[in-house]
Amino acid sequence: MITYDRLFIGGSWVEPGDPELLDITSPHDRSVIGRAAQAQPVDVDRAVAAARASFEAGVWRTTPPTERIAVLRRFNALREQEAEKVAHLISLENGSAGWFTRAGQPGLTRQADAYLKAAEEFGWEETLVPSDPTSPVRSVVRREAIGVVAAVIPWNSPFSSATAKIIPALLAGNSVVLKVSPENSLSMGFLAELLERVGLPEGVISVLPADRQTSEYLVSHREVDKIAFTGSTRAGRRIASIAGEQLKRVSLELGGKSAAIVLPDADVEQAVAGLKFGSLLNNGESCIAQTRILAPRDRYEEVVTAVKDLVESLKVGDPGDPGTFIGPMIRPDQQERVRGYIRLGIEEGARLVTGGPQIPEGLEKGNYVTPTVFADVDNSLRIAQEEIFGPVLVVIPYDGEDDAVRIANDSEYGLSGGVWSADEDRALAVARRVRTGTVTVNGAPVAFDGPFGGFKASGIGREYGAVGLGAYTEYKTITV
Repeated sequence: MITYDRLFIGGSWVEPGDPELLDITSPHDRSVIGRAAQAQPVDVDRAVAAARASFEAGVWRTTPPTERIAVLRRFNALREQEAEKVAHLISLENGSAGWFTRAGQPGLTRQADAYLKAAEEFGWEETLVPSDPTSPVRSVVRREAIGVVAAVIPWNSPFSSATAKIIPALLAGNSVVLKVSPENSLSMGFLAELLERVGLPEGVISVLPADRQTSEYLVSHREVDKIAFTGSTRAGRRIASIAGEQLKRVSLELGGKSAAIVLPDADVEQAVAGLKFGSLLNNGESCIAQTRILAPRDRYEEVVTAVKDLVESLKVGDPGDPGTFIGPMIRPDQQERVRGYIRLGIEEGARLVTGGPQIPEGLEKGNYVTPTVFADVDNSLRIAQEEIFGPVLVVIPYDGEDDAVRIANDSEYGLSGGVWSADEDRALAVARRVRTGTVTVNGAPVAFDGPFGGFKASGIGREYGAVGLGAYTEYKTITV
């Protein structure tokens, strides 16, 4: 049993406003695996006040960038040393299969390294060359910290979401209040322990597990200067309205319903082997999952059969079992949500190829769903338009590249996607036409030096690398 009976506020563990602890339950069998304090508005006030005081005092923002880089480099090294524990905690509380949480650890290193490299090369202060060489006036352009950042993250990939925000925010000299989901109280409590050990000044960082109401209190707080949010599009719209009313800076990484376009010349076996990870990573509870598989009509049944065989080959079960590929959904309500979409797909007339709304045999005590594939799906169906956030795939036929691009773009979302082809130039040409923030070709992994984010209802702003670092700075121009 893991217990966090205090909150990490301003770099110290303090008594919570509400002493009652929340039971953290296992998605695998719903047993209690830990207990943790949950933040209330009074705790938010303390965290924001500490962040504001540290920012105004300049204890971190006036620290030279080289020293800030050194501190975050220590944090990254410390997290690497504890990678196995990080992976274990996320599997324990999220139900994410062990292969996924372990495989994600090198990604956290690459993500941090990209930010650190960007910070080393960043133009913190630059003197511009005058457009008129005879002018006696020169401009000095500075990139300065914004102030107090409220970073609000979801439950599905807590460490990745947290570090994608706190590392660039801290590198830029901001003070940060990180609001995490109650479900992640254990892994994020451990994150707070790591942050405590790296030597940040008092007040600069807080980590608060809290419910939605407390989260809204935080993002509405008048002393918060920027909101950095990852989560649902519905919540993102609410946060954007608050930010607009108060003129806060805001970045939003929201939902997705990404398409994988299998071009006629693609190696179907290779493509489907790649979609094992591109479509079903993290039990399907991923905003970038490519859950719409677009197949050419003359190879349609070949693709459908290959996807069916893949899904039926994957072991569903205990995330702690090394052979498990798909674990449980995080909560019972998420389990029922996914099962409801499977029933909806059947009602909408899609062909159920494999799976269904039944709970896998022998796994009734947990939050499990049966991985499901639908065929003969029209892109207008709700199962093709709405983010299900579970292991449910739809295979959609298309007639020619123009039709494939049209279907891929026929979505309110625009976060990710993929193209599969034996011809890289052809795949690139199609990828350029897909209206999403990121597109992979033949299953290429995420490159953390490039910007990540969404078009349309998938968000505003970008994370990762130099662009992501710049999102936590303000421009100041001094003319001399």
